[in-house]
Order: sequence, then C-alpha cells, then structure tokens
Amino acid sequence: MSVEPPVTPEPRETGRRDTILRVVLPIAVLALVVVAWDLAVRLTNTPAYQVPGPGLVVSTLVSDWPILGASLIATLTTTFEALGLAILGGVALAILFSQSRLIEYSLYPYAVILQVTPVVAIAPLLLIYLPQPAAVLACAWIVAFFPVLANTALGLASVDRNLIDLFALYGASRGQILAYLRLPAALPSMLTGVRIAGGLSLIGAVVAEIAAGSAGAGSGLAYRIAESGYRLMIPRMFAALLLLSLAGIAIFFLLSLLSHLVLRRWHESALSPER
Repeated sequence: MSVEPPVTPEPRETGRRDTILRVVLPIAVLALVVVAWDLAVRLTNTPAYQVPGPGLVVSTLVSDWPILGASLIATLTTTFEALGLAILGGVALAILFSQSRLIEYSLYPYAVILQVTPVVAIAPLLLIYLPQPAAVLACAWIVAFFPVLANTALGLASVDRNLIDLFALYGASRGQILAYLRLPAALPSMLTGVRIAGGLSLIGAVVAEIAAGSAGAGSGLAYRIAESGYRLMIPRMFAALLLLSLAGIAIFFLLSLLSHLVLRRWHESALSPER
C-alpha cells in the first residue's frame, strides 16, 4: 500500500492566510477589549468622571471635534516637521561620519548625549530660551534624530568590503562609491530608523506640549489631555488620548508602507513569500 506524501500549501495561499490573520486577529482582540470595557463600566456603575464608557468617549470625540481636530493638526504638524528635520540631519550627518572618522569621533558622543538625556528634563529648559513652537519642535527633533543617525550610519558602515574593493578596482571615486553602493546598501537600515523616528517624534511632541501646557501655553493634543485632567473633563481626555493613539498607528503604517514601496522589488525583507 502506497502512502501519499502530505500536501503542502502553496506559498501564495500561505501568504494570503497570514495577511488575513494579521488583520482579523488584532481587530478581534480590540473588539473584545471594547466590549469588556463597556461591560465593566456598566456593571460597576462607574461615574464618567472616573472611567467613561467607550460610547461616551466616541460621542465626546464627535461633539468636541472642532477643538480636538485643531489640536490634532497642531500635534501632527510638529511631529512631521520634527521627523523631516531628523531625516535630513540624521542622514547628512551619517554620510559625513562615513566619509571622515575625525568628524565621527568628534560629534558622535554628543549625539549619544542628546539621546540618553531625558526629553522631560530638556523641555522646560528649552521653553525658557526658545519661543513655544520652536521649543516643542526642538524636543520632538531631539527624540527622533538619533535613530535615523544611528541606523543610517550602521547601514553605511556595513557595506561588503569586497564590493568596495571592486568599485575601487574599476576606478570609482569616493562620491561614486557613496552614491552607487553605500547609500543603496544602507537604505533598509535608513528606513528602519525612519520608522522608529516617526513614533518617537510624536512622543517628543507630546512631552514638549505637556511641558508647554504646564507653562501656560499650548494648543496640541497633549495640552488638551492635561487641560481636561485639570478640569475633570475625563471623557475629553480619553477622546484626545484615542486620537493620539490613532495618529501614532497611522504614522507607523504610513512609514511602513513607504518602506515597503521602496524595497519591494529588490530587498529580501519586502519580497512576498511566493517569490
């Protein structure tokens, strides 16, 4: 009697199933959490000024949208401005590091100092010496800058030495090696740093806005959260926190999509299973 070998699923089917699970499972978990939250609030008769139910949070988000929407735009503006400056500064400085060891040895320790110093401690100091919008932007930039610098520098330094020697053998200049070998090879690491910096720039903006709100100035979502806490407007606080979470998720997926579109045709990390 012959035994037939087990049938293995096609790579295309496996990839499609994994994609469906990645979408369905988080949504199912979120639905369970929301239902449990609503039941807990209803069964315990918890007052809205302590823990509002999900329905009240959504209705507050709709009714207070003129205020919360303007604050969301202010926070996202600071976030993307800081991310753009972090990308420009981090990539440019990483390129300088790859071209000159003297510059790297001279400046890299100060980049590490900026990274390890808590932004909560820096924000009040910046608010003293800078106008409020510039101080908030500087805080968000400080947090987002180092991941771009570190990942790009690592990618530029991790190029295969044999390829560098091959380029040199064919007479390529340092600029040509940088443009045609080092930068393309460092692109996956650079995009990883950008994805990390996207979330960190939002965190930096939130921390700076809270510090600015404590100083009596502010307009972002973090300021609305602090203001709602002082006034015991807890449903608005939850609504602002929900907007912040959704903004962070949207930034992550937007940058992940950008990374996928850039790398999908040639890098292993973005190739589909059927390939």
